[in-house]
Amino acid sequence: MAAESARKFEALEAQAATLLEIFRRGGYEQVAPSIIQPADVLLDQIGEAIRGRTYVFTDLSGEELCLRPDLTVPVSRLYLERHPRADAPARYCYNGPAFRFQQKGASGTHPREFRQAGIECFGVADRDSADAEVVLLVADAVRSAGLKEFRFRFGDIALFYALLDALSLPERWRLKLRHYFWRPPSFHALLSRLARGEATNNDGPVAEFAATLADKDPAGAEELVGNYLEANGLPLSGNRTLGEIAERLLDHAADLRAEPLPREVATVIDYYLAVEGSPREAIDRIAMIAKGAGIDLGPALYLLSRRFDLLQERGIDIGAASFATEFGRDLEYYSGLVFQIETGGDGTSPIAGGGRYDGLLRSVGAPGEVPAVGSAIHTERLLAAIEGVS
Repeated sequence: MAAESARKFEALEAQAATLLEIFRRGGYEQVAPSIIQPADVLLDQIGEAIRGRTYVFTDLSGEELCLRPDLTVPVSRLYLERHPRADAPARYCYNGPAFRFQQKGASGTHPREFRQAGIECFGVADRDSADAEVVLLVADAVRSAGLKEFRFRFGDIALFYALLDALSLPERWRLKLRHYFWRPPSFHALLSRLARGEATNNDGPVAEFAATLADKDPAGAEELVGNYLEANGLPLSGNRTLGEIAERLLDHAADLRAEPLPREVATVIDYYLAVEGSPREAIDRIAMIAKGAGIDLGPALYLLSRRFDLLQERGIDIGAASFATEFGRDLEYYSGLVFQIETGGDGTSPIAGGGRYDGLLRSVGAPGEVPAVGSAIHTERLLAAIEGVS
């Protein structure tokens, strides 16, 4: 892929200066986290959709590293370097390259090496205010850069978790559905199978062997798996370790013992995940689904509605925005309100996106959960949208 032209480089630099000035004026300190990051930290947090598109390599010392696929995790690590106890609020802004493989081929708006300009807000206890602050500041930034027409799409990961917690379903399937939520095709395949009352495949040698591990701890299961492979002359294949194979078999054994998922519960989840419309309409429809299912989503819906009230009060046209219960499933670290700024109707090439990720810092080393919310702007897409380039 050819290097960008001098004209485009200068245009992106000028645009970045505008964005960063807005962020700094909003109280955000400019930082520059490392481009090369430890692969295990990044890959554990970013989710299946981005993990497979990350450039990973091993250096001469044998350490597995990666080119950062986004900047939220690197900035989170930087925050913890400065505040190891994660006990102080901090606001950071940045502009720099990120790297992702483009499955449909690199293009001007989807390059393998692209720039992100963004903000991250850590440790602010007033989550409503912090969410609104980030949404408004990013909107102000893209508008100041020259983007006149755009709309918001919202979602809420915490609302889906509240739905699963409110429904009467076996704990095994509650955990499975939470786990697979980040992989929509696998999630819908699992839900469809459970809705039909189909149990996990319990035929064949794999299921038969998995059943023998039902009462084993991980170490005991790993020993039995090793003995089984050796006795049957089966080598380890691919990149899976003996422990990973044992873990999958234990998971399969737990599926075999789990109670079936009530069909009506699967129907409620399906109805919920089909909701899309304006935020107010969506909240009303979700409330109707909850009422029909005899569950209480009142507290979660109240928190979501309060955020939209606050955004409306501060100038965001909520009536022109959309809300989708399916939205927000690309990055696994999100935990609450999520959003993106769009110029087209399909939402496939957002100009900016972000949301709340309260659990991420604990996952990368903080002693506990830390309130956190942020957003990143795809600057090549922003420039193309301003210049009217498709």
